[in-house]
Amino acid sequence: MNAMDIEIRKLHPAIGAEVRGLDLTRPLPEATRQAVHQAWMDNLILVFPDQDITDEQQIAFSRGFGDLEVHHQKIIRSTRAPEIFRVANVDDDGKMMRPGNPVVEQLAQARRWHTDSSFREVPSMGSVLRGVEVSRTGGQTCFINMYAVLDALPPALRNQVEGRRARHDFGYLHAFAKLKPLSAEERAAMPPVWQPMVRRHPVTGRKSLYISPIYNDQVEGMSESDATAFIEELATFAEQDRFVYRHRWETNDMVIWDNRCTMHLVTPHDPEERRIMHRTTIAGEEAVVAA
Repeated sequence: MNAMDIEIRKLHPAIGAEVRGLDLTRPLPEATRQAVHQAWMDNLILVFPDQDITDEQQIAFSRGFGDLEVHHQKIIRSTRAPEIFRVANVDDDGKMMRPGNPVVEQLAQARRWHTDSSFREVPSMGSVLRGVEVSRTGGQTCFINMYAVLDALPPALRNQVEGRRARHDFGYLHAFAKLKPLSAEERAAMPPVWQPMVRRHPVTGRKSLYISPIYNDQVEGMSESDATAFIEELATFAEQDRFVYRHRWETNDMVIWDNRCTMHLVTPHDPEERRIMHRTTIAGEEAVVAA
């Protein structure tokens, strides 16, 4: 593989590019890895089609960009590779999990806009998601360019987010659905954290709006009800088509996105249809820097 052989095609004016010319069953030469990283920074998300790879190869690719998180909940992790976060309605033994199953109910909350691991003191850098068995009845993943959202915010909203913080609480997921209660160990592992609502990207230096509505239960200086309404107003503004790329999955697609400047959600699909997606999460290297 040679960095000069990479083909990059824009997928949306604001966000996303498709990358061809790579074989991710093999380690990337350093020049190629750097070229991929630059394309990632330029486009926020990258789609790699036709990558028939193993979990181990996905893990190796992801580690090319940083250390990997291991999710704090055992019910989500793969039993075979702890670095794999299973976004699936099928368990590790191939058995379908029906609506009402604790894993299925928790994963359904990803139908709301969010950014991965924002509830950590040092949130994740990025995520890599691979389509093992994809849905044909929905299950698209939608991504928002949060640089562009901040730039386009009306002055009244921009003034309200500048210099302000929002709280990110993993436990807030329980406000949206009846989920399996967190254990004392899980609660202790992920206490709520306050993050700036405008952050500076550590690589590009650009400013973006930083919210994660499925975790944001409070906003500095606001009542709980006002905070909820404010986050909803920001999310509604952000989900305009001009900021959003919608990815329709094909088997063996792999997508990497930057959690420091994007939000995403998954669209609903038929719960009787198998959907197996394997995610690796690239750990952040520093706390969020306010901009």
